[in-house]
Formats: sequence, C-alpha cells, structure tokens
Amino acid sequence: MAILRWLAGRLAAAVLVAWVVATLVFFALRAAGGDPSEAILGGPGSQASPEAMARVREEYALDRPILVQYLHQLARVATFDLGDSYSRRRPVAELIGAQLGGTLTLAVVSLALAWVLALAVATVAVLSRGRRGRAGVGLLRGAEVVASVMPHFWLGAVLIAVFAGGLGWLPATSSGLAPAGLVLPAITLAVPVAGFLGQVMRDGLDEAHAAPFATTARTRGASEARVLWFHSLRHAALPAIALSGWAFGALLSGAVVVETLFARPGLGRLLIEATHSRDVPLVIGVVLVVALGYVVVMSATDVLERIVDPRLRGRTQVVAAAPAGEVVG
Repeated sequence: MAILRWLAGRLAAAVLVAWVVATLVFFALRAAGGDPSEAILGGPGSQASPEAMARVREEYALDRPILVQYLHQLARVATFDLGDSYSRRRPVAELIGAQLGGTLTLAVVSLALAWVLALAVATVAVLSRGRRGRAGVGLLRGAEVVASVMPHFWLGAVLIAVFAGGLGWLPATSSGLAPAGLVLPAITLAVPVAGFLGQVMRDGLDEAHAAPFATTARTRGASEARVLWFHSLRHAALPAIALSGWAFGALLSGAVVVETLFARPGLGRLLIEATHSRDVPLVIGVVLVVALGYVVVMSATDVLERIVDPRLRGRTQVVAAAPAGEVVG
C-alpha cells in the first residue's frame, strides 16, 4: 500500500506539472504578442495575404475564443497528441525525439562531472582540516561559492576564448556528436552545479567524519582515508543525492543557454527557435518533456536515497504497518 500511495503521488505530480506547464506556456506566448498564423505561413513578416491568414486561422482554430483554444490545447496534451509544429510542418514528437538524445547526453555527462568535482573538493577539504590546511580549506570554500554563482554564458565564453581560441585544444562549436565537442559544454554546465553539491557534500562529510561510528573505526586502526571512503561517504552522500534531482533540472534549463552558445543541437536550441517563431505546439511540447523529465528524475532520486540509506526503507515499512491512530517513533 505504501508503494501504491507513492506511485499515485508521483502520477498526480506529473499530471499537475503537465497542466501547469501547458497553461503557463500557452498564455505566456499569447501575452507576448504576435500572431501564430504568421508562424504557420513562414514566420513574422511573411507578408501572407489576408485570405491565407483567414484560411489558416480557421484550419488551426485560431479564430475561436482564447478559452476555446486553451481547452483544445489541454485536450491534445491529455491525449499525448502534441500536434504539428507551426513553423516546421512536422510532428512535434518527431522534432523533440530527434533532439532529446543530445540534451540528455549533455545533462548526464555534466551531472557526472559535477559529482566528480564536488567529491574531490569535499574530500580534500575534510582531509585538510588540520592547522596546516586551514588556508587551503578556506580557498576551497571560496571556490565553491564562486562556482555556484557563475553564469553559464560567462563561463562558456571564457572557456571558448581560452581552450578554443587561445590554446586551440578543443572546438568552439559542438555541431556533431564527437566527444571533443562535448567537453566545453559539459564543463560549462557542471561547474556551477559542482559548487552547490560540493558545499552540501563537504558539510555532510564533516558531520559524518565526527560521528561515533567514525571514531569507533579509528580506534580499530583505520586510517583517515579509509574512514572517509568506507564509512563517512555513504552517510554524507544522502543530501547530495537528494540535491541531484534539482541539479538535473537545473542542467536541463541551463542547456538552453549552453546549446545556443556552443551551437550544439538539442532541446535548448529547439526551444529558442520555437519561441522566436511563436510556435505554440513546439514550445509546449519541449517544456512539457523537460518538466516531466524532471519529475521522473526526482522520483529516481527518491528511490536511490532509499537504496543507499536502509533507514528510509525501514521507516516506510514501519509507517505502513502501524495501526491507524498509533504514533510511530
């Protein structure tokens, strides 16, 4: 029953997210001005005849009241019919499917790199807690703060100037699927997320490293490195795992800037182009896929937390088995 309630809650969250996203995007694009009929006939400034505009409005139900158009769009989303793109005259699902792999690859590689950077910084900070390492720990903490607030467009521009323009080691654009073209975009996305993860992981390691189980391991002759890797890290990773769901959503949203900056194919560039052309079905489809992907990742993060920490599984079982009205300690 506990599992069924959890699944029902996640499903309700996905439905709510889909409704909110479709509603906000629909009315935001209409409030931004412009006529969607122009996107269908070639974009703003297409100089289409009034007869063609009227025919298109009637064909796509754009001549109906705004509320009717909104309900029609919701009905299509509810039936998983994203429709056809106004500007590209192709199914929205086909366009998104062609670009989804590139964005997911970039997000997954960036998240893995962020974890590696955060873990390295947190480990060095914890192992350098003595007097000799205080200055270094202070520098690492300052680097974490700076990294967490670093804008993607600025960091990407600096990386392009140094490693592509100056040293010539890596390409400035990432139009293909070559691994070299993924390096600079992944670093651009990973560094700010690594700043947040590093702060959370370092605090968790500090707390776990001073816990009684760590002290017991030291009395048995374990080295500081062994205590850190085999005892403290599992406890310290839980807050970072919980934060990884948010981090993945931040990476997907940051891909809009990074994919445009590095001319990389993906959902980010597709969303920018669709927004400029007032392509309502395509914008709703892209944002909806990203939002639902965030819900899926958060659910997976929740499951991973229970795998890493058996106490969470035990708490769920106790609560599910407790009689109604009984307080569970």
